[in-house]
Amino acid sequence: MSRRLSLCLYCGSNAGTNPAYVEAAAELGRFLAQGQMRLVYGGGRVGLMGAAADACMQAGGEVLGIIPDFLLRHEVGHTELTELQVVSTMHERKMRMAESADAFCILPGGLGTLEELFEVLTWRQLGLHQKPIILLNVAEYWQPLLSLIEHQAEAGFLRSEHLSYLRCISQVPELEEVLEAYLPRQSPQAFD
Repeated sequence: MSRRLSLCLYCGSNAGTNPAYVEAAAELGRFLAQGQMRLVYGGGRVGLMGAAADACMQAGGEVLGIIPDFLLRHEVGHTELTELQVVSTMHERKMRMAESADAFCILPGGLGTLEELFEVLTWRQLGLHQKPIILLNVAEYWQPLLSLIEHQAEAGFLRSEHLSYLRCISQVPELEEVLEAYLPRQSPQAFD
């Protein structure tokens, strides 16, 4: 019996200024529940994080939240999840999230979201994992970042083959095709 696939979501603990961001987060949560995939995320009740978790839970999905104890109140830890793990540090949070995931998806967010994205992207570049990294470019939010990454390759700081490690999509339904291409329905690869 194969276990359900888990998607790690990195996104803002704020809602942002465009309602499309919250709509996409909720749509992602419902998509995961309908596809019987587990949502793994930072454990907050607020912002895009909360919108995705709430929608997934309301649609009957499974949600694992991982939050450091010092952020439990700041990000208003979500206590109505399938499972909420409280850890000591941000490093432990990020490692547990990565270990628990078969793929990564990034919605709009701030500095923390960028840091999480670049960490798993760098780990992929170094060969520490082979998990797909999917940038959900809602309302072209990530366009400036994509231009910067392309500039890095053009300037010789990033190999062209590494550009393929970041898959960019514009709508939640495109996730299905990306995940099917990368993730056969079997046990996940271990994260070393």
